[in-house]
Amino acid sequence: MNTVAALSKEFRSIFNTSKTPRAFFAPGRINLIGEHTDYNGGHVFPAAISYGTYALGLKRDDQKIRFYSMNFPDIGMIECELADLTFDQSHNWANYPKGMLYLLKEAGQQILHGADILFYGNIPNGAGLSSSASIELATGVLINELFELRMEPISLIKLGQKVENAYIGVNSGIMDQFAIGMGKKDHAILLNCQTLDYKYAPFTLNEHVMIIMNTNKQRTLAGSKYNERRIECEKALSDLQTTLSISSLGQLTTEEFETHRHLIQNKVNQKRAKHAVYENIRTLKALEKLQQGDLTAFGILMNESHLSLRDDYEVTGLELDTIVQTAWEQKGVLGARMTGAGFGGCAIAIVEKEAVEDFKKNVNTIYQHTVGYEASFYTAAIGDGAKEI
Repeated sequence: MNTVAALSKEFRSIFNTSKTPRAFFAPGRINLIGEHTDYNGGHVFPAAISYGTYALGLKRDDQKIRFYSMNFPDIGMIECELADLTFDQSHNWANYPKGMLYLLKEAGQQILHGADILFYGNIPNGAGLSSSASIELATGVLINELFELRMEPISLIKLGQKVENAYIGVNSGIMDQFAIGMGKKDHAILLNCQTLDYKYAPFTLNEHVMIIMNTNKQRTLAGSKYNERRIECEKALSDLQTTLSISSLGQLTTEEFETHRHLIQNKVNQKRAKHAVYENIRTLKALEKLQQGDLTAFGILMNESHLSLRDDYEVTGLELDTIVQTAWEQKGVLGARMTGAGFGGCAIAIVEKEAVEDFKKNVNTIYQHTVGYEASFYTAAIGDGAKEI
């Protein structure tokens, strides 16, 4: 169920209209390398994927907004008025598109009519591939086009982040929305989250494919541990600042870090800072390797990233370690690592096309034996950002 024709038919039936809606798509994202570097002043390296959110819409003549998601048919139609777009717990998933509309209006955009909007997403639930940012950007491009607002992608991206921070109340960075709004087919994006400077890097896999491995463990600890890690890094930074004039860990080379690491009083905080510094350098090297077309070297950097997240940052856990370490042992694998905040969610692997079926079977067998339940596997193409289709 992902063809526009089939979704258009559903739209006409659900909203009881003979008109054909306009259709939009916003991808999900993976982060290839550069984990927990964003809030440490470093770089991230995300890419938009072929899974995402479809949004189909038509303008109405009145002030009513009607939302329907084919992923939550039991919730049914959610309605509100343009005059009242405030957060409402009972509106469940629809608070994400509502938040976009609310902030677009707050920013002074002329939205004078309501709309009927149908959503359908094929991003696995709770996998950490950023389904909420995907819904936000799908809504953003739809409203932008339906109401001819002529907003630049970067403005919609910033509004998407603001929905999370100010409307939903989640203290997340801008990486997800940026990757989803600015994605480019067969390219990854090297992004500095502080300055929003970015570069595209060719990510052509040729004889290989990108496999997303979902541990099917919900990321229960991710939030609390995320805050803990942030504080540990801030303490490490403040210890370093007694001698160094830096404003973030991302400004350090590995040599500078090793020379001054003794300034960090707490051994645990030392490990956290080491990850932030080394991971940022790995991410910059990853850009170089991809520009040279050296996928093998890129795979090695992925492996090193996972080891650092396991040993120095300690955000992996049994499920992610089992799935990644098992992936490393398989034939035709260039590299594998966890992706996202950690403590569950997904890992990614670059695997030779010929080896994919054996890879999935072998990894799943060992994973199930060790963890007690199955993993899920998705082959992801690297696609374009949010747009009309």
